[in-house]
Parts: sequence; structure tokens; C-alpha cells
Amino acid sequence: MMNIPETLTIGAFAKAAGVNVETIRFYQRKGLLLEPDRPIGGIRRYGPTDVDRVKFVKSAQRLGFNLDEVAQLLKLEDGTHCHESADLAAARLADVRLRLADLQRMELALSQLVKACSSSQGKVTCPLIASLHRHAPAGKTHTEGLKRTSLRN
Repeated sequence: MMNIPETLTIGAFAKAAGVNVETIRFYQRKGLLLEPDRPIGGIRRYGPTDVDRVKFVKSAQRLGFNLDEVAQLLKLEDGTHCHESADLAAARLADVRLRLADLQRMELALSQLVKACSSSQGKVTCPLIASLHRHAPAGKTHTEGLKRTSLRN
């Protein structure tokens, strides 16, 4: 990364890491990032390893890891715990697949509702508005309720 010692102020650090200062402070409160000692009469300084750590956190978040999971990954970052890292990633992948399935159901339901709205003629209640007024049956997701509603219309 950069060949500079611990000379970055928090503002320069945040800019180098591509985040804002409050993100740095938040990560420090969450224990994801150490807060350097403040020299007497001076300001805290950060270096390239701090920048790399924040970029690691942001990369993990983009993959869908929550901050607790990121903290676990940071504990495993020496590279010798690949099996544990893979277990975390497998759990995240399973969650992503569930969300994708949910999104596909939502896409189908909305597609059918849009089609039903387009084919409605005259003074007929809008199928989309009507379906949103109905409630999904107990134990089913709202998306499943919309899908069933749109199939009836």
C-alpha cells in the first residue's frame, strides 16, 4: 500500500480509506479498529495498516457480512483459519441465496401485478392497489401474499 509511517490525521485517514471520519470513529467504538494513543498535546496519527483494515471492513460489508461477522473475519485474517473463514462465507452465501429467491418471488409478483394493471379496462379497481390492501395469510411472507393475490386477479 502506501510507504508512509503513522502520519495521517483522522481526516486524511478517512479520505485515504474512502470513508468519512464518523465511520472511523464508529469502527473504533465497535472494536473493528484500534484508536491510537494521543501524544501529549498532539493528535492521533494513523498509518497504512489502518487504511488497509478499513478497506478490508468495507470489502467484507460489500459481500454482505455484517459488522459482527467482519469482526470474526478480522480475528481470522492471519490466513491460517481458512476453514473457519469458509464457514462464515458459506453462511453468508446461504443467506444471499435466500434473499435472491425472495427477490425472484417479488419480481414475479410485481411483474404479474404490472401486467394486470396494464390489462385492466374501464372503472375496475387497480389490481396493484387492491392487492396491497389485502393481507398475506398467517405464516406467509408479504411477497407470497402478493403473488397469490396477483394470480387471482
